[in-house]
Amino acid sequence: MNTNDVEEKIKEVINKLRPFLIQDGGNLEFVKYEDNIVYVKLLGACANCSMMDITLKDGIEQLIINEVPEVTEVVNINN
Repeated sequence: MNTNDVEEKIKEVINKLRPFLIQDGGNLEFVKYEDNIVYVKLLGACANCSMMDITLKDGIEQLIINEVPEVTEVVNINN
């Protein structure tokens, strides 16, 4: 799968996740995909939430890796 295909698949997964984050007052923005790492920006309530790391690693990252095996990590660039 080429990089554009991987990015499109990542964006599809993010779009599936977005309603759940919006429901809690947050959001998620795709920034870039580089060297098998997805860079995202957590927005709204998610940006300052004490559960942000758990949401990112145990939720968002796991779902993206499960659906897009090329991905090895998801990093929040707000830090």
